[in-house]
Amino acid sequence: MAVSLNRLNARQVQTIKAPGRHADGGGLYLVVDKSGARRWVFLFRWKATPTEPGTGKLREMGLGSAISVSLAAARETAVRVREQIAAGVDPIAASRNAKVAASVPTFGDVAEAHIKAMEPAWRNAKHVAQWRSTLSLERGEDGVFLDGGYCASIRDTAVDQITTEDVLAILSPIWSEKNETASRVRGRIEAVLDAAKAKGLRSGENPARWKGHLALTLPKRQKLQRGHHEALPYGDVPAFVKRLRLVRGMSAFALEFVILTAARSGEVRGARWGEVDLGARVWTVPAARMKAGREHRVPLCARAVEILETLAQLDHGPEDIVFPGQRRGSPLSDMSLTALLRRLEVPVTVHGFRSSFRDWAGDATAFPREVAEAALAHAVGDATEAAYRRSDALDKRRKLMEAWAAFVG
Repeated sequence: MAVSLNRLNARQVQTIKAPGRHADGGGLYLVVDKSGARRWVFLFRWKATPTEPGTGKLREMGLGSAISVSLAAARETAVRVREQIAAGVDPIAASRNAKVAASVPTFGDVAEAHIKAMEPAWRNAKHVAQWRSTLSLERGEDGVFLDGGYCASIRDTAVDQITTEDVLAILSPIWSEKNETASRVRGRIEAVLDAAKAKGLRSGENPARWKGHLALTLPKRQKLQRGHHEALPYGDVPAFVKRLRLVRGMSAFALEFVILTAARSGEVRGARWGEVDLGARVWTVPAARMKAGREHRVPLCARAVEILETLAQLDHGPEDIVFPGQRRGSPLSDMSLTALLRRLEVPVTVHGFRSSFRDWAGDATAFPREVAEAALAHAVGDATEAAYRRSDALDKRRKLMEAWAAFVG
């Protein structure tokens, strides 16, 4: 066999003019057309079934133009084709399947497209970041995917090849320990695979579907597993605020503002000057930045106004951030307030101060429950009650927040 291989050389490949097939050996041929065009083909005999009589039908497999495929490359492909035939694999079918597989996007590709399509309907950048993080789509400055997330094992898998076993391999290790997170990961995988099916990239059942599928394999999610945010007893808040006011910096101003307004960290860090009316002592958070998707007016106590007036001495416009971070035009990071609590060695969360406020309002004041809940921007009552409750009780909430500020000191 060695004598019959490698009959051609590179010069012949470029100079042969006679039309027809010119053998290199072992089934590899250079075909010269009447037009002078040159291409590589591989000829072989193939039986559709082992019981088929004779030596099988002669088949021709194209390997590409001789202009773009060198003699050496054509020989390497011919070696692989001969190995496939010897293993009983139809090389033409295998090549066709490989091309189809290459045209199917990966789970990561579909997830990226789904996030981009849904981003305008989502509340904020943090929500988008959470999707990207859990689906293992975060990249470093060099563009390479970062370690972490939960879906790294399927990120580069063709989206039509993901199975129930793949999904269970992701969920099982975290289902009991991090059930809330695992439930969200499952839902996001399901959404991406549903999007793939809608685009014709998948068929059959969704392997991440819960009802009637994963529900038969994984234990039912435990309610209230998330627990509560660590919070200071409200009686300790005045002493903490006194310490906080000795700290210099934007994070300290922002954290005190969080406490005084009982607002969420993201709402405060994202506040812009155009939302603030110092004359009316009201901060209006637009619906797009609220968790419930409804505009929320926040009455400002005297100390909150004092903080804003101090910061207003810096040059700013309506679209500028009230509590800017180190980079110009950007807000404080999500970790900035948490880091401040750690430096002060207070083992609580920023969100926990909302719990401190709510406990104080319920235990130490006579303000109605509805007023306290409204101060936290929580919905109160059913849809019918909400439809009739047109007022946001701003005046009542102002009295509540002024009493809270007096208690805090």
